[in-house]
Amino acid sequence: MHIAKEDIPVKIAAPGVAARQQIDFGDATGYGKISGEYFSLPAGMDISPLLQGLEGDLCQAPHWGYVLGGKLTTTYADGTQEVTSSSDLFYWPPGHTVKVEENAEVILFSPQHEHTAVINHMIEKMKG
Repeated sequence: MHIAKEDIPVKIAAPGVAARQQIDFGDATGYGKISGEYFSLPAGMDISPLLQGLEGDLCQAPHWGYVLGGKLTTTYADGTQEVTSSSDLFYWPPGHTVKVEENAEVILFSPQHEHTAVINHMIEKMKG
């Protein structure tokens, strides 16, 4: 799920102020501490090989975030794909992989325990 900034409903509007809110934007039930993450990713990067060996060979951590710049394609377990790009808010549920279409700067908020396990797995895969 993703949404462009201009499509997020405005809840408060005043001179110089706009507060936008998209309700029901993912579900954090059952997750503990959240980590804030900032990723700089080059065009052409595909994290799929680094996820091999995880359940379904996919990232099993959900993420909420914002694309500062660039373009990414997320592929889900059922094969559907979604493109997120500059200024999009997004929610990626567990069971996904990501390919970077254009150099990207991305802010993520993820369940700390789950995503740390994925990142550690990726680090081990990079060691070869």
